[in-house]
Amino acid sequence: MSDPESIFPPGSEPTPHRRRPRYAGKNPRRFADKYKEHNPERYAADVAKVLAAGKTPAGSHRPILVAEILEVLALKPGEIAVDCTLGFGGHAREMLARLAPGGQLIGLDVDPIELPKTTARLRNAGRGEEVFTAVRSNFAGLPKVLAAIGLDGVDAVLADLGVSSMQLDDPARGFTFKTDGPLDLRLNPSRAPSAADWLARVSAVALAAALRENSDEPDAEVLAHGLIARRDQTPLTRTRQLAEAVRAIRHQHHPRHDPATDEDCVRRVFQAIRIAVNDEFGALEQFLRQLPVCLHAGGRVAILTFHSGEDRRVKQAFRAGLRAGLYAAANDEVIRAGAEERRDNPRSTSAKLRWAVRA
Repeated sequence: MSDPESIFPPGSEPTPHRRRPRYAGKNPRRFADKYKEHNPERYAADVAKVLAAGKTPAGSHRPILVAEILEVLALKPGEIAVDCTLGFGGHAREMLARLAPGGQLIGLDVDPIELPKTTARLRNAGRGEEVFTAVRSNFAGLPKVLAAIGLDGVDAVLADLGVSSMQLDDPARGFTFKTDGPLDLRLNPSRAPSAADWLARVSAVALAAALRENSDEPDAEVLAHGLIARRDQTPLTRTRQLAEAVRAIRHQHHPRHDPATDEDCVRRVFQAIRIAVNDEFGALEQFLRQLPVCLHAGGRVAILTFHSGEDRRVKQAFRAGLRAGLYAAANDEVIRAGAEERRDNPRSTSAKLRWAVRA
């Protein structure tokens, strides 16, 4: 019999095979354990079942209003376009197909966790550096990005302002209250403050203002004072902790209310804090001010919004641009997802698409 060391020299023994962990029930419930949906290429049939049920596979994102956006942008081979919110890359894949041959897509994303994954995904699909450039940047920095690349403008710009499903699904990112996680809510986790840190310092007046302006919360003052009172007793550091505090305050203020409305209120509170923590409206306003100089004459822009604060700012900016002669055309009525898309992807229900053409 051969000496084992003659086959495997010291230090080079093969790693013992480890079986995949077994889970109670048919499928794992924890986000980190969803091995099939995290590896869609290997488990394509299982992912297809999730999609057919009108759900988004964990750790991925379904692009919204794709056909409508492509019609608005009217991309042509050889043009240069920007996807200002790259996300999972669903819109980018379709844009790249229409820019070929000879075109180029620049993909921006502020998220340092998801950007490398999407870049690798597009590279594996054959999109090399000559056709696709990935840049970690907020879309408010678009002029600097273009200048660094050596461009004085582009032919088309897309900005999908929604939070990606990858961020919402992962409890570690602190965007969801459906499962417990750290109260974070940052699009860029390396940039302070987190939602917990912001809540630890904010005044009741400022919190009430954020709830009103960022999510149209009707009980802004009641919730703000109630949350500050609880925070002063016990710091709010977990997503479930914040959600339970909101429900308790609502029950005290509306003892006979429909409990189903609690979840809508919790969702509005999380939205308002997320917008404040990431200064989303400030970034959007800066982007809209700079947008015309980033577009070539005849350049097209499409912006996908998901709540009234975003849509109102985009509508006002496009109307002001029309009056000033910066834009030659813009839609007055928003474009929404059709019944079939809303059924297949419920997250498309609140989406509104606006577009404009550079004069």
